[in-house]
Amino acid sequence: MSHSPCRCGSGKRFADCCEPFLLLQSRPKSARALVRARYCAYACGAGTYRDFLLRTWHPATASRVNPLDLTNDSFRWTGLDIVFAEQKGDRARVEFKAYFTDPAGKAHLHHERAVFQRHQGQWYYLDGEVRDLDATTGSPALP
Repeated sequence: MSHSPCRCGSGKRFADCCEPFLLLQSRPKSARALVRARYCAYACGAGTYRDFLLRTWHPATASRVNPLDLTNDSFRWTGLDIVFAEQKGDRARVEFKAYFTDPAGKAHLHHERAVFQRHQGQWYYLDGEVRDLDATTGSPALP
């Protein structure tokens, strides 16, 4: 997998892009890079990269995360588009769209406006406003 293209869509090899972050060998230098790495963790298997996901969740909001939810690898992540990224000091906002299919093969779009905080040189996912959309219609997905 190290020699294959990175799942985040950067065009770089996995080994030269998100793999060092997922293996906790280095830290993303921007919130945009953290979004790419977190997407890659889900795409490669959230259960496998649970430690990375938990370590990059801001302590102020991490208590809302159920670690067992990160073991659900039944979705197939198919693409990432970063719509907007802005950094001001140690705060950043990134709007992105992540595409996936559910176990039945139905396409979905996870559209999020996320907020990040940098603390002691490390970026953390703080919170986000999420809209799950039906990828074929662009309408809110029905449960």
